[in-house]
Formats: sequence, C-alpha cells, structure tokens
Amino acid sequence: MKKKDLISITDYSKEDYLRILELAADFEKNPNQRLLEGKVVASLFFEPSTRTRLSFETAINRLGGRIIGFSDAGSSSVSKGETLHDTTRMVSNYVDLIVMRHPLEGSSRYAAEVADVPVINAGDGANQHPTQTLLDMYSILKTQGTLDNINIFMIGDLKYGRTVHSLLMAMSQFENPIFNFIAPDELAMPEEYKLFLKEKGIRYFEHTEINENINHADIIYMTRVQKERFMDPIEYEKVKNVYILRNNMLANTKPNMRILHPLPRVNEIHPDVDSNEKAYYFEQARNGVYTRQAIIAHILNLK
Repeated sequence: MKKKDLISITDYSKEDYLRILELAADFEKNPNQRLLEGKVVASLFFEPSTRTRLSFETAINRLGGRIIGFSDAGSSSVSKGETLHDTTRMVSNYVDLIVMRHPLEGSSRYAAEVADVPVINAGDGANQHPTQTLLDMYSILKTQGTLDNINIFMIGDLKYGRTVHSLLMAMSQFENPIFNFIAPDELAMPEEYKLFLKEKGIRYFEHTEINENINHADIIYMTRVQKERFMDPIEYEKVKNVYILRNNMLANTKPNMRILHPLPRVNEIHPDVDSNEKAYYFEQARNGVYTRQAIIAHILNLK
C-alpha cells in the first residue's frame, strides 16, 4: 500500500479534512487510546518549536507510542555535516513515522521522497504548516459549527506566515469563504495566493489598518511578525508592532467571533484580550493534541 505523507495541505482532499476533524472530535472525547502500542515515531525538529513539538509528543504518548529524535539539530549528526538525505534514510530504518520541522522550504517533501515510512511536515520554512491548518480548522468548526460561509480576517505577517498560506488553501475548499487580509505592504499576502483565490472566484479584500471592518469577522486570525524570516533587522523593526489587537477594539464584533493565533505571540495581541470570551488561542493550542492524534491515526490507518 502506498504510504500516506502529509507535506502540503493540498495533499489531502476535502473528504480527508472532514475525516480527520471527525477523528479529532473522537479523540477529544477520549484522548487515551493505545493505538500506537508497539510503534515508534521520530520527532525531528531542526528548528525551535514549543507547541508543535510538545503537542505531537503528547499525542504520541496518549496513543501509547514511543518517541525518538531531537529538538536541536546541534545535538544530532547534522552538526557533523550529515545531509538531510542521509539523516532521513537512516532514521526511517528505526521508526514507523517521521514528524519533521525544518527551516528550508521543500525540505519535508524531499524527506518524504527518500523515507521508507510516512512523513508529516511540522513546518518547512515559510512554506507550509498543514497540521496547524487542520487544528485551526477544527477550532473554526468547534466555534462556528460549520466550515462554510466563514469570513476570515488574517492580520499581520501574511508574506512569511506559513499558517495563513495553508489555511487559505484549505478553507477555499468549503462553501463561500471570504478573506480579508490586513498587512503592511512589506508583509502582504503573496500574489500567488491571491491569484489562486481569483481563479476559484473567491472574494478577498486587502486593508492596511485594523478598523471597524473587523466587526464583520467570524474569525480573526492574528499572526506574529517573524523576526527569524528577516535578513535585515531594520526592516523587522519597522513592522514588528504595526498591529496590536486590544480588548476595546472588540466591542462591536459579532457574538460568534473568535480570535485565533498559531502562537507564540509577541505584542500583536494585548494581554487585556485574554479575558475576553472571544479569545480562543489557548483552547486552539489544546485542540492541537486531538488533531495531531487524528492525523497520525489517519496516516497509519489505525482507526
């Protein structure tokens, strides 16, 4: 049987999305299901991560699996000059599944081509972050009751933000989404994604300021301006605090509106928002465990 990788959100169909979200709901009701008993999963994180790595490792533990790997490439043979090809080929001898984060775009696709076991992309540079997208979709479904007719405001770093790129691609598969992009010119949504929406006849609007437009939002998706993606520190300083969401800005937003953020946040959501019932980002992070359990179960045909 052909192995199932998850490298790009477009590797999966709308039916796959819905199946994974159905499984996530099942795992939320009963997280401790020993479906990975006797199996080993490699967690290969070539760049820092907190939520993604720990939620994957929690998911694997709750499924009864074992974990090997590293959270710092400096502690692996990569520091001796070992290539990604050789690391992947070697590790795939030991495990049933590889979860990998790497700073280079396309690295996970390459790893999937050389590995003998399925590979899950846990983020490759500014390219894709498909497991984050699926937990975002699960969060939208839980808070809105549907994935159709959702008005999504994406705010912040839309140029390098792999989470918004993947979410846009996935949500475009559902009925009548509307996208509103709020970003400075330097961090605008790349043209290829806007062209994709145009070709599908999906409405989108661009703004440079947070204003009363957010009162129409079902979902506000805030993103961090990612210092690590900037070659020039002066350019980063110019845009790092361009948008800060504050509690007093939410007074006239829709009752069903929820605020998502892939985290970590820096200054883009003021702490005074945390106590607002519309703040959902910490619950969103918890949803990551159930969704990643579902992804593993789907890829390994465990349910």
